[in-house]
Amino acid sequence: MAMAAYRSGELAWRWQGLLVLLTAWLMMQILPSHSFYLPGVAPRDFPKGAELQVKVNKLSSVKTQLPYEYYSLGLCKPKKVVNSAENLGEVLRGDRIENSPYMFHMKEDTFCSIVCRIDKLQAKSAKKLKQKIEDDYRINMILDNLPVAVSKQRPESMYKVYERGFPVGFKGTYADQAGAKRYFINNHLTFMVRYHQDPESTTARVVGFEVIPSSIKHGYQQPWNKEKTHLSTCDPDTKQSLNPSLPPQEVEEGQEIIFTYDVTFKASNVKWASRWDMYLLMTDDQIHWFSIVNSLMIVLFLSGMVAMIMLRTIHRDISKYNQLETQEEAQEETGWKLVHGDVFRPPAYAGLLCTYVGTGVQFFGMTLVTMVFALLGFLSPANRGGLMTAMLLFWVFMGLVAGYASARLYKAFKGSDWKKNTLKTALMFPGIVFTIFFILNAIIWGEESSGAIPFTTMFALVCMWFGISVPLVFVGSYFGYKKAAIEDPVRTNKIPRQIPEQSWYMHPVFSVLIGGILPFGAVFIELFFILTSIWFHQFYYIFGFLFIVFVILIVTCAEITIVLCYFQLCSEDYHWWWRAYLTSGSSALYLFLYATFYFFTKLEITKVASGVLYFGYMTIMSYSFFVFTGTIGFYACYWFVRKIYASVKID
Repeated sequence: MAMAAYRSGELAWRWQGLLVLLTAWLMMQILPSHSFYLPGVAPRDFPKGAELQVKVNKLSSVKTQLPYEYYSLGLCKPKKVVNSAENLGEVLRGDRIENSPYMFHMKEDTFCSIVCRIDKLQAKSAKKLKQKIEDDYRINMILDNLPVAVSKQRPESMYKVYERGFPVGFKGTYADQAGAKRYFINNHLTFMVRYHQDPESTTARVVGFEVIPSSIKHGYQQPWNKEKTHLSTCDPDTKQSLNPSLPPQEVEEGQEIIFTYDVTFKASNVKWASRWDMYLLMTDDQIHWFSIVNSLMIVLFLSGMVAMIMLRTIHRDISKYNQLETQEEAQEETGWKLVHGDVFRPPAYAGLLCTYVGTGVQFFGMTLVTMVFALLGFLSPANRGGLMTAMLLFWVFMGLVAGYASARLYKAFKGSDWKKNTLKTALMFPGIVFTIFFILNAIIWGEESSGAIPFTTMFALVCMWFGISVPLVFVGSYFGYKKAAIEDPVRTNKIPRQIPEQSWYMHPVFSVLIGGILPFGAVFIELFFILTSIWFHQFYYIFGFLFIVFVILIVTCAEITIVLCYFQLCSEDYHWWWRAYLTSGSSALYLFLYATFYFFTKLEITKVASGVLYFGYMTIMSYSFFVFTGTIGFYACYWFVRKIYASVKID
């Protein structure tokens, strides 16, 4: 039997090894363009006259949250459309970066360059354009890894703010048609490229990329010839500015549309290392500081409570209990010492608790390592998709610690079926998230959006899950279960003690809901900026603030769980295992409620599919937050209970 079990285990390890090799091969074969590295952001020097290729990215809208490919509108195309290499994070974000017919030359201004001409706008194309204008879609372009931006002056300050992309068009009315609504397309783009001149050479670096979109119905007198035709509305020879009184270009079936652009190069004192600062002025540092101060006040309040309990109450209890033992007084035990024989009794659904604790450790490790890399600058906004790619890779490799933590706790509960526990740890949380994600992806696919994940990418994610994460969970579980079981500081009685009737304020539901308020209160202001960056397509870059809030969240979860656990044990209720997890984990409920409030007060989503996507993704986010905070509270409480029962003398 032993030899058969050994051979079975050896065969399983061989199959897992083959699965890892197959996964690596498949990822190289099916995703040749989806590189898993973080793209480099080394500066590029351009001599005068060097070609600058403008690339186009997805069309984005805060109303629908459904991205679309730029060329889905039927706009001007180059002779050959070439997709740029994308990493996994860019694919998951819906980015579709392609070349465009817009071509600049360094330090050479151009005026009224003709891109293309649509002879007669087809009915289908006109309908698409109107719908995109109605939904406030914006066009995103990229020059030397810089996204195009539209500058606006803040009325309350002297600083400019920048919005990524520019509108496809706008709605207006004709005064002579009783206010009839019409749609107009931004067919003329005035670009400004800012550059920083290298004082020691003739080369320069691109440090800014701005645009002023406008709509103008171009006119010309002679038969159309792209190379020779001179537009009467913006003649490149006279270089006259556009006349604001000219009629805009209407979007209607049969309309002729001519697309043009201007380019102006302007020297700038901004150095290449600081060129992203203009995009990062969308947030207010003062509000972030207010968030930090608010969170610190909560932590100080909780720390005072915990210090009072630890230094006075518990110290007094331990001294009292130990003094009674030395005096051999036959007095009945009271307080939390009374349940010493049941406090380490394995809880109901112990295997499920081990699964969630292991997953929480995996989530904590991923978050911590990602935060460190972000603080070191490896995940800056210049690395498009780098943050999401790093999170996925770190999650996969943290399967090792997930299996180890789950197995250690499972063995402490005297569990015997460690393989079943390992499978649940490896499959349960990712399986639930993947199922929700697959359903949402099907909805996006039905909307014909570029945000739909291709089959090859979906297959690669499954291969990463089963080919890397699952084997690593088994490896960690093997080493965790192989170690000696964690010894409890007190013995557990064979017969469980009856729990007395509890006060209303110690009811599990009430105490759990109360416990989740403070952890959520420590992060909800920063959560506003995170949601804004996600759903308003802004850059989130203040990882220093986020790391401080991250530490504050950990401390808050640990302290509130310890406080409520102490009150529970003093009430002679020893069922603390699951309540410790749920106390801090209940903050995820408040996160979801806040996300619902944010949806109805900040967003303008009207489409049913977009609403389903929002709440689907926020469900995944809340579920992850539950696992993360619940695990922190559980381990804090576990450490606390072991400490206090190891400090008293018990026969």
